[in-house]
Order: sequence, then structure tokens, then C-alpha cells
Amino acid sequence: MKQTVSTNLGGRSLTIETGRMAKQADGSVVVSSGNNMVLVTVVSSKRPSQLDFFPLTVEYQEKFYATGKIPGGYFKREGRPTTNATLTARLIDRPIRPCFPEGYRHDTQVVATTLSYDGSFPIEVLASLGASAALQLSDIPFNGPTAAVQVARVNGQLVANPSAADLEKADMDIMVAGTRNGILMVEGECQFLTEAQVLEALKFAHESMMPLLDLQQELVQKAGAKTKREFTPAKIDAEFEKLAIDFLQPKISEALRNRDKMARYEAYRTAQLQAEENLLGSIEDEGLKSQRLKEIGSVVEDLKYKLSRELVLKDKVRIDGRSTTDIRQIDCEVALLPRAHGSGLFTRGETQVLGTVTLGTGDDEQMIDDLAGLTKKKFMLHYNFPPFSVGETGRLGGGSRREIGHGFLAERAVKAILPDFEKFPYTIRIVSEVLESNGSSSMGTVCSGTLALLDAGVPIKGNVAGIAMGLIKEGDDYAVLSDILGDEDHLGDMDFKVAGTREGITSLQMDIKIDSISFDIMEQALKQAHDGRNYILGKMESVISVPRGEISQFAPRIQSIKIKPEKVREVIGAGGKVIKGIIEETGVKIDIEDDGTIHIASADPAAADKAIQIIEGICAEAEVGRTYKGKVMKITDFGAFVEILPNTSGLLHISEIAHDRIRSVSDVLHEGDDVDVKVLDVDRAGRIKLSRKALLDRPEAN
Repeated sequence: MKQTVSTNLGGRSLTIETGRMAKQADGSVVVSSGNNMVLVTVVSSKRPSQLDFFPLTVEYQEKFYATGKIPGGYFKREGRPTTNATLTARLIDRPIRPCFPEGYRHDTQVVATTLSYDGSFPIEVLASLGASAALQLSDIPFNGPTAAVQVARVNGQLVANPSAADLEKADMDIMVAGTRNGILMVEGECQFLTEAQVLEALKFAHESMMPLLDLQQELVQKAGAKTKREFTPAKIDAEFEKLAIDFLQPKISEALRNRDKMARYEAYRTAQLQAEENLLGSIEDEGLKSQRLKEIGSVVEDLKYKLSRELVLKDKVRIDGRSTTDIRQIDCEVALLPRAHGSGLFTRGETQVLGTVTLGTGDDEQMIDDLAGLTKKKFMLHYNFPPFSVGETGRLGGGSRREIGHGFLAERAVKAILPDFEKFPYTIRIVSEVLESNGSSSMGTVCSGTLALLDAGVPIKGNVAGIAMGLIKEGDDYAVLSDILGDEDHLGDMDFKVAGTREGITSLQMDIKIDSISFDIMEQALKQAHDGRNYILGKMESVISVPRGEISQFAPRIQSIKIKPEKVREVIGAGGKVIKGIIEETGVKIDIEDDGTIHIASADPAAADKAIQIIEGICAEAEVGRTYKGKVMKITDFGAFVEILPNTSGLLHISEIAHDRIRSVSDVLHEGDDVDVKVLDVDRAGRIKLSRKALLDRPEAN
């Protein structure tokens, strides 16, 4: 039976409905606000998988009919997910994933489908809310509810779930998700805001999501939630587990003393192989042997988790020997690649990222066609994480969800420091090649990208660096870790990435693996991140601190001029004939904007200057009192029409040809003649009055 609940959120109605659509799913809701509607379904297999992790997938589908559009392309149907769809799926996934109970291994899928969209309400908020509500109504074990809220800072005031108009004026745009107990996820960008301002926004976001949590509770009471299905987490035979722990614990403890990642991993592997040899040698049953192999692997992972956390909380020492606030050794290099327009290599411990910058023209802008319409993108950051960066083999090609998400985070961090397009009219592409990874390659991307921008001579507004913070928490005892390793991310309770300049934060991302953390812990993490960020910036700036004086010799030179908007048609010409002719004659690239701004790009300055001269000639207007060398285009009884500028002619009246009276214009002038004339007047209609005699000496009287 259909059930509906509604609430008022910032002056806008928000509704959750269940019982009308997709009733065969384990849980299904339609969340709407105004003309925005999202259907969210959840289904979980009744049988546990054989995987040793929770197989949760979240899909977000953009349907073009939601905006009354037909998709582009040859097939005229939705294809692979757009970047925005992938990022939205990640925003839905990240807060709900830690809310499933430990040991739940049933294949679970959440699908969010946009049914109607006008952009007046953040669709990510509706989709995230729908995922939690569908799970709450289902029989799937879920420790929710969760909710999300978008927060903007407009004219110093915090706004929940802002409109598109608000976002244009905002200096902060973050998405925050959580439960009643605290925050689980943060993702967003800022314009150089302080740690205190960010913390204030996070507290505001948590308060703002309470009505959404209340709404889900009301829906469950009204519709009646299903009884949660029972499941039995995989358990290890107690006797065998004790044998495995007794054998492995000293070996894993010894392995943790290895400061080098690969040596540590090799020690783990050796310990596991020794355990298999010693504990499984007498087992002949292949089924039991296979089960015990999995159990040994589980014991190894459990011991790594337990012992590494004890090392931090009890001994105050991390896996690699650092204190909680120490930053790994940093090395920076620039100008490694001779043909790239800019390059930078950033190495922090066992994480190494090569950043490159390519400068392009308007032709290189990315065209994006999604629910928001057709847009152009002048700045792109692409993040590549090849398998060799962690000593593995794997598939290459195409961006994974992780690569898209990490690249977008780094892109947001760097975007804030880029020069205004009017001052530096280039399309900019940064490519991040992760060459080694042991923790926070996305923040390494921010650092290498900044180095590459400086090397490319891009006049950025400041230098930006990034750092990843971690957390180990047991009860009331906790430790906040600066510059975390990959293991500290995997075995810890928090991954909190913060990027920014010395002046303030430009982007941040946080994921929590436990129920929640207090704002006191968050404040400490932000403080340590600030100190660590400034330390990293100091290391980077010891190599290069300001942009090079000029761009690469291989980059196009772009000069910009401004003409009257009404002259744009003349520069383009019928069917583009004029502008094509200029390009063919000079070899330059020309981009024309509707406001009359023209960008001329060429590696040859002389060619660019010639193109500018031609354009200025086309757009030039007659000035009263100025002398021009014109060409006679037409002879009439009353005078001659003289072209003084391209496509611009004036009338040279017969009385203005000479001081003496002449009987016929053709007695003095002929079509095709060159003649010097002076502009006497330009009337309101744009008609030009010329004179030849004004330039001639008056004959002496007899």
C-alpha cells in the first residue's frame, strides 16, 4: 500500500513515498522535491557470497527523459555513466557502507534512478536519502538511518541544500552525510576558508540533516519495516583459531617492525605460508583444507589490524616508526619532461606521483552533456592509478570509479588557485600518473599538479598542497595520525583528506569507518592537517615557489583582443568565410566569444600579430578628422563611393573632389583608383561623408 511522508526543508517541500513503484525490490522509495524525483531500490541476495568482503554495489542512473531531452550520439540512448553519475554513486555508497553489520557477506545492490530533474534541489541529497530509506524499510540488516545535506556559504551565511543561484555566489560547497551520532562522510571544496569556518559548516550540516532522519523514522512507523533477516557471520573454529593465533602473532608482530612497505608485505606473506605449512600439513580433506586456508588468511588480517592499532595506542609508535604528527620524507623535482608544457615529480615516503600540465586553446575545452545541459570545461585533472604502482598486475585503460573520484577531489583542490580565464585564456589539463602508492596518492596528485603548474609558468593565485589524516580509536582512547600510510587507511577508522594553501582550505574529503567521531577529534584532525600542509608546502617551495617567467616554447601563445559584439558577424563572415580565410592565411587558431572577446593562439608571434591586424582592420570604424587611403569602388553622377576600411565605404561628393568646379566625376577619378580622403562627418545612420579637396592645397587666386 502506498505510504507518503513529507517535511519542509528550507522553505521547500520534500517527500518520501513507498508502495507504488518497484515493489518486488527488497526496499523501494521515491524521493521528491518540486520537479525533482529519484527512484531508489535495494536488493540483497538471500544467500551469502563466498567472497571475504561485503559485495555492495551502488549505481546511479541519469535518464535524459528526466529533463525532457533526447540523448546525443548515434544510438540515442543513455550509455556508460557520466563522470557526474559516477561521483554521485560514490556519494551514495560511502555513508551507507559502514552501516552494514560486520560479517554481512550477501551480494547487495542499490540503484538510484533520476526520474525528473530541474536542478532546483541537490539530486545527490535525494538519492542518498532514498538509499537509506529503502534500506530502513527492507529486511536487509542496516544500522541506519543516514542522511546527507549539501552546505554552501553565501555572503558569510551557511545555507543547507542551496539553489544553483546560491552556489554561483558561494565560497564553500560541501556534501556531508551522517547519522544521529555524528558525521560519516564529507566531500567538497572551499575558497581558502579557515579550519574554524569549515568546522562550523560541518556542525551546521549535522544539525540540518536531523529533519531527514526524523522523516525516515516516521516513514518506517507508517509503512511498517520488515523484520531484519538473520545471518550468521563466518566464524573460525575456536580451537584452530587459537592454534593459528599462537603461531602467527609473534611473526606478524615481527613483520610490523619492517619500515619498508614491500619488506613488511613479504614478511606477512612468509608468515602466512609458514602457518599453512605447519598447521595444514596433516589435513587430507581438500574441502576442509580450503576452508582452513581462508581461516589462516582471516587470522593474519585480524592480527595485522589488532597489533598495528595497539602499537599506536599503547606504544605511541606507528608501523613505519613515526610519531602521530610526523610527515614522511619529501622529495620534489620539476621540468623532468622536455616536451610537456610543465611537469613535477612529488615523492612522499613510498607514494610517488608525476604531474604534467598541457596548455590548450578553446578547441580543447571538454564538452559535457548531462542532465544539467551542455556545458564546457576549461580545466581538467585526470588521475591514473596503474597496478604497477602497488606491485601488482591488472587491467589498464579507462578510468575506474576510484580514479574518477580521486581525480575530482584533486581537481577541486587545484581549481581554486587557477588564474581567471580573462587574464590567462588557456584550457588547462593536468594528468596525474601514480608511480608508487602507499597512502594518499590523491593528495600527492595535488602536490605534483601544483609543481607542474609552477613549472608551466601558469600564474596561479597560490601554492596548494594536500595531506591525508587517519584515526585509531578504541573506546575513549584515540590517536589522530598525520600523513597516513595505505595500511593505516585500511586498518584505521578514518580517512580525512585536506588540501589548501597557507591561507586556507580548498578541498576536503572524509570517510569514517566507525559509527561516528566527535567534533573535538575532527578539530584536532583539522589542526594537524593545517600544520602538515604548511610543512609540505615548505618542502615544495624550496624547489620552486613562483611560476616561471614564461610558458613553454611548445605551448601556444594566446593573445586576446576585444571588439564590439555587433562586429562579431563581420569577423566570422557568411558561412565562416572571413574567419576561415584569416586562419588559412596566418595558420593561427581563433576563438570568438559572443561578448566580442577574441583569442588568437599561435606558436608564431608574427602570425598572431598579422591575424590581429586583419581583425582590427575588419572591425575598424571611420573616425571624423582622420585621413584614409581609400579605393574608388563606384562612380555616380553626384560623386564616388570610396572604401576606406574593409566593408566600409563613404561618399566623396563631387563638390569635395577638388577646389575647382569639375563637370564630371570621371574627369578626375575612375573605379579602382587609390585616393587619399578625409572623413568630414559620420551621421547617426552611420553614413560617412568624405573629402578629397580638404587634403589639397587651395589654388592661389589670380
